[in-house]
Amino acid sequence: MAHLLGAQASLCVTFGSDSSIRRSRLEIHNNQCFHNKLWAPFTSSDLKSRSLHTELLYKISCMSVQQVSRNKVAVNPLALEDAKEPPIHLFKPKEPYTATIVSIERLVGPKAPGETCHIVIDHGGNVPYWEGQSYGIIPPGENPKKPGAPHNVRLYSIASTRYGDSFDGKTASLCVRRAVYYDPETGKEDPSKNGVCSNFLCDSKPGDKVQVTGPSGKVMLLPEDDPKATHIMIATGTGVAPFRGNLRRMFMEDVPTYHFNGLAWLFLGVANTDSLLYDDEFSSYLDKYPDNFRYDRALSREEKNRNGGKMYVQDKIEEYSDEIFKHLDGGAHVYFCGLRGMMPGIQETLKRVAERRGENWDEKLSQLKKNKQWHVEVY
Repeated sequence: MAHLLGAQASLCVTFGSDSSIRRSRLEIHNNQCFHNKLWAPFTSSDLKSRSLHTELLYKISCMSVQQVSRNKVAVNPLALEDAKEPPIHLFKPKEPYTATIVSIERLVGPKAPGETCHIVIDHGGNVPYWEGQSYGIIPPGENPKKPGAPHNVRLYSIASTRYGDSFDGKTASLCVRRAVYYDPETGKEDPSKNGVCSNFLCDSKPGDKVQVTGPSGKVMLLPEDDPKATHIMIATGTGVAPFRGNLRRMFMEDVPTYHFNGLAWLFLGVANTDSLLYDDEFSSYLDKYPDNFRYDRALSREEKNRNGGKMYVQDKIEEYSDEIFKHLDGGAHVYFCGLRGMMPGIQETLKRVAERRGENWDEKLSQLKKNKQWHVEVY
């Protein structure tokens, strides 16, 4: 992509608050480009950054999705492809890595229940990770249950590829929903019971320091041995984070060692249209790769299922159950990420579908796990 704008140029995509309206801007900034909603910052492989201990300076130009989608983005350093095993626990809770906040951006619209933020962290290339892994974050302050001790580690799925949003292997992105508690009697917010780490991250400012541990996790790693494989990704809310990383690797980045030519099918369940996360980014893949990407949304507060009830992600699964089971029988990988409470409904739906097909779900699930086709990460 560097040849489009010159050696020092960077590309990014900006979107307005209405996800149906796309707009492009051409600007030069001293900080990473985040206008209103930014789903996909595109940065040339030779992007330069100053020391972690000084200000982060990027030269950024923005282009529309239509322009950017003509070519995949060059990534660097390609040495990140050399490791045979994923990095695990490079930094532990007692000796975390001090990273720097690059940017914080609200992802959802005004009608979304709650606030979700896209947070870019600069780790300087010192905390490498693979798609599907998690970072641990230690919020500042004292653990109220252990006076004198730091807070416990909170895990967050990484929402970027190993090259980060700047495509230079120096950043990682998190998708964080602010945890807020409202007293059921008064209806007022009680800050003393709000989520410590999520509020710290969402309230942080560019240049703030953050204690990082990890990376951790292997269950959600993207198998790349078969570039023609089918990957069915099922998410609720911020559970879409690891899938954003997977899809960027498949469709956005020019990775010499991985040329995806299979099928990626994303199911995303959220409350309403304003709650959709990275929707413009996913829609751009749908436009450019209709044979390799499918995208189904379940909007519980706006759509009805076939029985007239709220549309949840398991209802979408049942709607396409014959296709999904066919893909699973053909060796497809299926991933689930999101709130723990989503799994019982999904399991019940899959069991009901299996029985309708004359199959034993428990036996089928056991075989899927044995074949390493079943990937679950809930919280």
